[in-house]
Amino acid sequence: MEGQLGLEGMPKKLVRVTPAKLATWSDCPRRYRMAYLDRPTPARGGAWAHNTLGAVVHNALRAFFELPTARRTVEAATGLVRQYWKNDGFRDVDQAADHRERAQGWVATYVGGLDAATEPVGLERWVSTPTARIVAEGRVDRIDARGGELVIVDYKTGRHVLTADDARGSQALALYAVAARRTLRRPCRRVELHHLPSGQVLTWEHTEDSLARHVRRAEEAADDLQLAADTLAAGGDPDVLFPPRPGRQCSWCDFRRHCAEGRRAAPDLEPWALLAP
Repeated sequence: MEGQLGLEGMPKKLVRVTPAKLATWSDCPRRYRMAYLDRPTPARGGAWAHNTLGAVVHNALRAFFELPTARRTVEAATGLVRQYWKNDGFRDVDQAADHRERAQGWVATYVGGLDAATEPVGLERWVSTPTARIVAEGRVDRIDARGGELVIVDYKTGRHVLTADDARGSQALALYAVAARRTLRRPCRRVELHHLPSGQVLTWEHTEDSLARHVRRAEEAADDLQLAADTLAAGGDPDVLFPPRPGRQCSWCDFRRHCAEGRRAAPDLEPWALLAP
């Protein structure tokens, strides 16, 4: 409690953060401000095809595990991809149809290698935990129970090949593990990235020390973003408190139209440019 005491001995309010908020702050403070603080929120750009593709696969897999065990078949899984499919962000109907078929193939291969009787502990489950300085929370794609412990499962559909280092270094997965064990009252150290395009499962087994390091980094970032937000609310200069961090990522920023520095830093991309060839 001593570390939480503020003025006049009152407990300091914990900062609520999600992995998405922390990642946005780390990537670009200006984008953080526009996404989470500005009211009204500046208009965002249009849909990106790779985001549409990822959302469809996530929705289909969630719905697959919600089916009764006897109906969890490959055919049912591919049908769910068709059911949830959208053409948002794709160049035309032909490109969308091609990627729908790819997504069906990924999902068919993935569920074909699963035990259909497996019952996840959580699907799109919201988990949360307080620490000394923050409340870390977020929605986990899937939580399994194996050998008396929880396992965090995160689906990936991006075009880049992943490694175990991506699982080890993911602050999001580490915070989900910490929050899941608090929410569900069971041990949780193992995190997994399931990359559907390649069929890879990238695994990392955290220690208490490695989880604590991720939490400390999250707390430090939360201190910084909350100080900036409080100073802004007190009349601080938004451009000083939330400077842009230009780079190639500016090409796909949702707030690109509102940021001259971002437009100068990277070229415009078509909404389908980040799809795998």
